[in-house]
Amino acid sequence: MLINRISKALCVMLLSWQPMAMALPSDANKAIHITADSATRNDQTGITLYKGDVLLTQGSLKVSGDSIELRQTGNTITMIIARGRPAEFQQRSSADQEITHAYGEVLDYNLHTKELEITGQAKVTQGSDLFSGNRIVYNMNKSTVNAFRDENADGERVQIVIQPKATPTTEPTPAPGELQPQ
Repeated sequence: MLINRISKALCVMLLSWQPMAMALPSDANKAIHITADSATRNDQTGITLYKGDVLLTQGSLKVSGDSIELRQTGNTITMIIARGRPAEFQQRSSADQEITHAYGEVLDYNLHTKELEITGQAKVTQGSDLFSGNRIVYNMNKSTVNAFRDENADGERVQIVIQPKATPTTEPTPAPGELQPQ
């Protein structure tokens, strides 16, 4: 009886989840899949907690961790909080961009502001670019990454690796008296 109520509540929540366009435009139109060992839903608070090797996918969005908490206001999911060692987040922001990967002990994703806060051994990679630190705030709307060191005296400092971008090749300038290609 209780399992039927939880299953019905989870189905209603998943069917009504209408995330904001946060990456590939087609992601919002994709089905949401969540696998976990257990799920607990509280209709009064709008919080669903999934535990045990949790994986949430929707199009190019993938979030995994030991636990994932979904916070809902009305029929809209407003927050995804993943915890793990590490919890993982990945998403392609546009068809011409590489997939962004984020790792940390806690991933706090605000769907309204499209801001992902990663804490505890935080790392963000896109292609061969890398940002790491104790805490990283990645704003997908503004395409900004803010990384912060551990406040501890011997805490790890921020590490950033940015690969050079390929520049378009230009035709060599002909020497004086040479014919230019037609």
